[in-house]
Amino acid sequence: MFTYIKQIWNSKTIRNKLLFTLGIVILYRIIAQVSVPGADLQAIKGVIDNNELLGAFSMLTGGSAKNFSILLMGLSPYINASIIMQLMTVVIPKVEELQKEGESGRKKINSFTRWLTFPLAFLQSYGMIILLNSQSQVPIIKEMDNPLVVLTTMLTITAGTVLLVWLGEQMTEKGISNGISILIFASIISQIPQMIGQGLFLAQADESKLIPFVVIVLITVVLTTVIILVNEAQRRIPVTYAGRGVRAKSDQSHLPIRINQAGMIPIIFAVSLVSFPQILAQFLQRAKSDWLRVAAEKMTVLFQPQSLTYLVVYFLLVIGFTYFYVSITFNPDQIAESIQKRGGYIPGIRPGKNTADYIGKISSRLNLFGGMFLAFIAISPMLIQSFFRSMSIGTVPLLVSGAGMIIIVGVVLEIIRQINAQLIMHDYNKFY
Repeated sequence: MFTYIKQIWNSKTIRNKLLFTLGIVILYRIIAQVSVPGADLQAIKGVIDNNELLGAFSMLTGGSAKNFSILLMGLSPYINASIIMQLMTVVIPKVEELQKEGESGRKKINSFTRWLTFPLAFLQSYGMIILLNSQSQVPIIKEMDNPLVVLTTMLTITAGTVLLVWLGEQMTEKGISNGISILIFASIISQIPQMIGQGLFLAQADESKLIPFVVIVLITVVLTTVIILVNEAQRRIPVTYAGRGVRAKSDQSHLPIRINQAGMIPIIFAVSLVSFPQILAQFLQRAKSDWLRVAAEKMTVLFQPQSLTYLVVYFLLVIGFTYFYVSITFNPDQIAESIQKRGGYIPGIRPGKNTADYIGKISSRLNLFGGMFLAFIAISPMLIQSFFRSMSIGTVPLLVSGAGMIIIVGVVLEIIRQINAQLIMHDYNKFY
């Protein structure tokens, strides 16, 4: 380990990239502490602490919601814009053509994503302000009836998201790995020390909290290990490429298909949908109509986090969106055509449609395992808390959500790959 770190530090290029990345992350965490002018921080803290759904959102944004920071929305508008652009590749043929143009097409799609981020951030900021204000007994933002105050607050939060996207792109260009992913990673990691401190404080005040805390730490370590193994697992389909010439030998290769092809996207989709009834109910709780208030109460109970309905719907949505997302991003016909053009074939399978069907069938089976794995990881923290409550042994705050663990593992593995690739390039350049 020491030798590995020494190799990284001795490489000036890698060292500068890592230091630049670390500097941007520190700057991000400083900006995240800047609150929107005029916000009642005590009121927002009470709302976040008493609402499990908003508390989870605050954790994913690095505590920005609890501070009512100018980075209140975090990178969620940019993530939504990215997902929309990926869906557009299926709906709009011109966007699909851009995707096939390689690097130039990718740059154009990224440009469209940035432009789409601004209106999404602007609209989401209004929804979040209204939602948080509706949950507080004391107005978080005073003079909400004044359009100028609301507009100024919305523009401030939107500018924060745009700034965060720009910082992420600077990290991608001059730092190590994908900047947006690292910022999300930093948001989640920044909350872990606080969760550990809170867990230890509760355990010190009440000894019955010690067992759940130790169990949660152990389960977090085990789940992280399992996520690493599954994230790196892949099915390798053998591919043979015919050699040229009479005596040329065939080249053996393989087509790797990951078990978890969709990454975090299905969980993001599923959380948005399964949380919608709760968010809608929170808006309807103060409705003037009696039947709307009754409907809001029923939705609140039915889709309360850790309820059976919530867990089942969440689980099924993750699996469904895994199939949906992979069907957009993974095209067996294109892969089969690419293999055939390069003079390759899968042993025992006819080129063309038969190859595409064979690859599609394997991908579909892997999606079932990958989707169920993602769904289990997503609901596992809630199952653990429910188990603790049923056993009457007390509960403590979770160190990190299931979705957060997947993000952490994915980002760390990607950073390691990037560093290893840079090290190989650094050693290779010594010969020139």
